[in-house]
Amino acid sequence: MKNAFPHCRPAVLAVALAAVCTSFAVQAGDDSRKLDDIVVTGTRQPVSLRQLVAATTVIGRDEIERSQAQSLLDLLRGRAGIQFANNGGAGKASSLFLRGTESDHTLLLIDGVRLGSASSGGAAWQDIPLDQIERIEIVRGPYSSLYGSEAIGGVIQIFTRDGSSAGAAAFNPNLAVSLGSHGHRKISVGAGGQNERGWYSLGLSHDETDGFNACRGRAAQGSWGQPGYVAGAGCFADEPDRDGYRNQSISGNAGVNLNEQWRLQGNALLARTRTHYDGSFVNEAEGRQQVLGAQLGYQLNEDFSLTLNIGRSADHSENYKNGVWKSTFNTDRSQAGLQADWNPGNDARLLAGFEWNRDALESDTAYVQDRRNNRAVYAQWMQTFAAHSLQLSARHDRNDQFGNRTTGSAQWGWQLSEALRLSASWGNAFKAPTFNELYYPGFGNAALRPERARNLELGLRGEHLWGGWNVQLYQNTVDDLIAYDASIFAPGNVDRARIRGLEIGADTDVAGWQVRAALTWLNPKSLSGTHRGNLLPRRAKQSARIDVDRSFGDFEFGASLLGAGRRYDDLANRTALGGYGLTDLRAGWRFAPQWQLQASVENVFDKRYETAAFYHQAGRTWQLALRYGGVR
Repeated sequence: MKNAFPHCRPAVLAVALAAVCTSFAVQAGDDSRKLDDIVVTGTRQPVSLRQLVAATTVIGRDEIERSQAQSLLDLLRGRAGIQFANNGGAGKASSLFLRGTESDHTLLLIDGVRLGSASSGGAAWQDIPLDQIERIEIVRGPYSSLYGSEAIGGVIQIFTRDGSSAGAAAFNPNLAVSLGSHGHRKISVGAGGQNERGWYSLGLSHDETDGFNACRGRAAQGSWGQPGYVAGAGCFADEPDRDGYRNQSISGNAGVNLNEQWRLQGNALLARTRTHYDGSFVNEAEGRQQVLGAQLGYQLNEDFSLTLNIGRSADHSENYKNGVWKSTFNTDRSQAGLQADWNPGNDARLLAGFEWNRDALESDTAYVQDRRNNRAVYAQWMQTFAAHSLQLSARHDRNDQFGNRTTGSAQWGWQLSEALRLSASWGNAFKAPTFNELYYPGFGNAALRPERARNLELGLRGEHLWGGWNVQLYQNTVDDLIAYDASIFAPGNVDRARIRGLEIGADTDVAGWQVRAALTWLNPKSLSGTHRGNLLPRRAKQSARIDVDRSFGDFEFGASLLGAGRRYDDLANRTALGGYGLTDLRAGWRFAPQWQLQASVENVFDKRYETAAFYHQAGRTWQLALRYGGVR
């Protein structure tokens, strides 16, 4: 371990060492204590986490509140297989790299509805309001065989808050008010409840910060080719100001059991944002993230059910320069599907379904095409026999733009003993080209093919009275990566990449302290072109996270240590970003049954670092919060 983080400070080494020393202790990242949780993302039907072969992490509402994370990015950073690049603080453009794949290779679902931009290809992770989230399921590995395009690195599904935390209460309100560094202020209110017939939840929040100067870049000076010329860099602008952010959100979730066989439920999420940043062409944006969904379920008997679902999402952006409108990019995604679930007996489970998706783009930019439809059929078979479990799935997509695509996966688990489980899997996946890559005027290439990937994985999991542990070893090869092709002066399927990784996780108790750790080694390399053998941009080869928490009566204390090794900002591997180690501390006091006071300090040692070249990250920050209701 001496040279594992050669470019990091001792704090990073401490994180890595702690993760390794406890690594003979988690299930699928950091969830050995949650093996009886019911999850749906990895199989598209409810199963216990214990039954899954796929590497899966679950983050519940109790962990969200205990962590005192200020954003979704803060909550997810350093988790097994996850790295972020952020352009200057809260609300700024952010990219998520799951297992080293591209930023548009992770499918984001909110209550089963796809969310993301069909123009740029990525999801606005920075704009998803944390206060409206009940649970997060992270499935690592290719899942196009169940979900189609985008799931090369995996699937992250966010479930909005529902009435489950209210127990049997018909009305359970919650409130949270917080203040912090950089003029940060937030308030959220909500209520939820349930009875034997149904449930409901409603939440509203306002989150705002004055921010800090997002970019240390510079504008070009002088004339190109003339003496005294200085090239621009970073944001290509000189704007030493505070770059603020505002997020106003509302969510609702409700369901009713119409009778013993029929169930109806619906969900909604709306987040309106406004962010300021540094840029030469635009420096301000107004955004809207919106999800609407509904499900109608029919339960014929305990062995057969049908589910009809419909949904629509919006990723809208209006861009400005010093208050003057410059551009509009609005993506709307619609979907509908019918799924049948059947338990034929003998520990077998079958499902089959049909899905229709439509992407639509409205913009002031004139695209050759701005609509596309996708129709798909999929099926899955799960079987348990003796000490073995098997999950086979396949899907066929027919798309207006690129025609037909068939994907599949096979996952196998072997219970070696009561404590040990071995797993192996194979799967392939694809990512459809974006509207920008296909049709952007003067840039697009309508002949682009989907990016393709195939993944091999081997895992070992242990479950013990003192905790659990998990090790995952994988290789993901991605072909036809889309990049600029100088021979045609447009994007082309010119690149190939191979990503090898090792994930180790642990969860145990040490002297009354709950310890959860995750450590990732990654080798994401380009295999083609002039940059053959180089590391893919903005991915560190080593990253780690360890969380420690303990309660003393009405008081609770915790800390998070996060570390990441050196990485490069460009495929040429010329612009290096240094490794870093961060320490976060938190404390809470429940001074009444429903009331809690919380305090946290992030980046205690005021580490200066960047995850994208020229873009600042926050130094030491603090936060005070008062909570009523919620998880106890």
